[in-house]
Amino acid sequence: MGILNNGTPIDDIGYLSRSEHRIPMLVSLTDRPRSRSELCELNEVSSSTVRRTLSEFEDRNWVRKEGYQYVATRLGEAIATGMEDLIELSETEQKLRDIWHWLPDEVIELPTETWSELTVTLPEPDSPYRPVNRFKSLLQQTNEVRYLRPEVALMEPCFDALLSLIDAGVDMTLIDRPSCHAYFITTYPERSLEMEKRDNFTVLEHDKLPQCGIGLLETRVIISCYEQDSGSVQALIDTDVPAIREWAESTYASFEIDARPVTPEAYME
Repeated sequence: MGILNNGTPIDDIGYLSRSEHRIPMLVSLTDRPRSRSELCELNEVSSSTVRRTLSEFEDRNWVRKEGYQYVATRLGEAIATGMEDLIELSETEQKLRDIWHWLPDEVIELPTETWSELTVTLPEPDSPYRPVNRFKSLLQQTNEVRYLRPEVALMEPCFDALLSLIDAGVDMTLIDRPSCHAYFITTYPERSLEMEKRDNFTVLEHDKLPQCGIGLLETRVIISCYEQDSGSVQALIDTDVPAIREWAESTYASFEIDARPVTPEAYME
């Protein structure tokens, strides 16, 4: 077995990433010793590929042979962990890339470790309502709803789910722009009047709201991103990161102080 002293760290990263089986194989060897046949089955590659890859790993001191099996060395474990972390970070970055300009500065400035704790739901060509459906699923898991700038495109498809929560006694407060309240009150006048009478339902309005929506559920914080012209939901981010919860609570409270009660009758005149 030869020892590889040449090349750069980028060379090793390139070596691992050029074939889809190399990183999973190294990761699998951090769990426990495995035979060549087991590695073939786990990674769905030929025995010749496994033999060659193991030899290359041995040359780098990433694995060692124990009888008829192979296991990762401490060096190999460190490389495997680092590559897994990089892949996880890259996957999250790809989700955030297209919505980065919507995110509040306070969220952007959080440590990058928190990115992996954000659940990002984006529309897809064959499923444009994925963000809205994610919101619906989160509503089924909460006993509290406070939302700053929920917007029509997010709330209207969830109207029945919201009514069910109110009927179940869930406390709900919505702070939105006057134009959004005007839409709901004039489009659903009977429901709006009925909801306004509920003690556990409060609607407030504010003229100047943040670019994104901020939802506070019982255990999750939601950040909803809207297309500026159409108001369509471009992304829904939810998380239980304490630092984001603290920011969301503070931001919500700062707008709630200046928000005005909404009287449905005023919009119906």
